[in-house]
Amino acid sequence: MRSLIDILDLSTEEINDLVSTAADIIADPAAYAHKCDGKILATLFFEPSTRTRLSFESAMLSLGGKTLGFSEASSSSAAKGESVADTVRTVSCYSDIIAMRHPKEGAPLVAAAHSMVPVINAGDGGHNHPTQTLTDLLTIHSEKGRFNSLTVGFCGDLKFGRTVHSLINALSRYEDIKIVLISPDELKLPSYVKKDVLLRENIPYTQTTDLEAVMPELDILYMTRVQRERFFNEEDYLRLKDSYILTPEKLVNAKPDLSILHPLPRVNEISVAVDKDPRAAYFRQVRNGRFIRMALIMKLLGIN
Repeated sequence: MRSLIDILDLSTEEINDLVSTAADIIADPAAYAHKCDGKILATLFFEPSTRTRLSFESAMLSLGGKTLGFSEASSSSAAKGESVADTVRTVSCYSDIIAMRHPKEGAPLVAAAHSMVPVINAGDGGHNHPTQTLTDLLTIHSEKGRFNSLTVGFCGDLKFGRTVHSLINALSRYEDIKIVLISPDELKLPSYVKKDVLLRENIPYTQTTDLEAVMPELDILYMTRVQRERFFNEEDYLRLKDSYILTPEKLVNAKPDLSILHPLPRVNEISVAVDKDPRAAYFRQVRNGRFIRMALIMKLLGIN
């Protein structure tokens, strides 16, 4: 039995296989409609989620399986003080696979140690979100047809964004990747990510506060929200926030085949006017989340 807690739990070959399976599902969904007949997915969401929880449920239903679970801690026995270990021991008696989101970093790892069925980490605090990374990778491959020889820009909150850290980790394993880090000084990529990933893997990277200056070189632009609550004073936030709102004007010098990704939810960091641009891939990215989770569920259940 195998769980998925961190994107690095998967080899590049396994990631490539999952992306290939997801592409096959997209091409012929009917062939997969009964792959999980009789199987049950439990979604244990100890904090709110829209896309992740519903995409897991949609994935299992699309495979012919069923779902059960809860969408907030207050509607589970956690509200009575039950431990994660005991909750998972119990739920694994009722299900074949578990998807779990928890505000505490490391909680899904604890869950996997006590579960009788595979556990998928659906996000633990600011730590890991491996299925979002798989979604991002499927989207990149769908848009570009490759993972190597890409210049990828990450813009916004690079300090606290778990999706950014995980995707940089995953991309570092491919060849000829260049990373461009675009953020205010207050929200720069943590030094440990630079040291443990970019420097260790010898990945070329640049840092800037100017999105428009680097736009012409990007193949992928990964947007994130600049969060007001991360700033020590309102003046700094107001000075910087508009620099990281993507508008059609800021895309004038971008490549014709740029792909714009965003893990969502969006607040105001991408103008709705950009939605009409064919380079806007973030809603295609949402759709891809269902297919890559279908592929992952099958893999962890040992279904071909």
